[in-house]
Amino acid sequence: IMQVVEKIISNFTNNQSLYIGENVTMSQHMIQAAMLAEKAKCKKEVICSCLLHDYGHFIIENPDELVESNLDGEHESIGYEYLKSFFKEEIVEPIKYHVLAKRYLARNKNYYNKLSEASRVSLNLQGGVLNDDECSEFEKKKYFKSSILVRKFDEAAKRTDIKMKSIHQYKKLLTSSLI
Repeated sequence: IMQVVEKIISNFTNNQSLYIGENVTMSQHMIQAAMLAEKAKCKKEVICSCLLHDYGHFIIENPDELVESNLDGEHESIGYEYLKSFFKEEIVEPIKYHVLAKRYLARNKNYYNKLSEASRVSLNLQGGVLNDDECSEFEKKKYFKSSILVRKFDEAAKRTDIKMKSIHQYKKLLTSSLI
């Protein structure tokens, strides 16, 4: 099971492709999200969720092709399905729901207006804004609050002007978060 941590670190290190439509790499984006959660003094489970929230993109063969074909690769489900065998429920559930959280938060005009162009495009591919019933349903989920937190850090984690931590600095967190 320790090999999974090595594999994750290796994927972060080797994957230098840009985060879809943004100026940071996928790895930088996820590390930034974790750094923001740390800065906000979140629980380590939330920090770990942030660190791994887009891990599904590393598993999807070519995420850029999906966008060009106007398809949603469902990276959140792919990441969740892979990670749930190794990580605790409180870490993988917010990963599974971070896209739903965007669809939930996008009902708020201020939130929607702050979304990057790439994020608005993917919002439509992911099913658009949730309706009232879908929102009520989502609010009842056990990890609703954590999912919303992960999403907010996700949106903010696209900066090119900050000093980045290395994935290696998260090895202890990853290891301690395994089942």
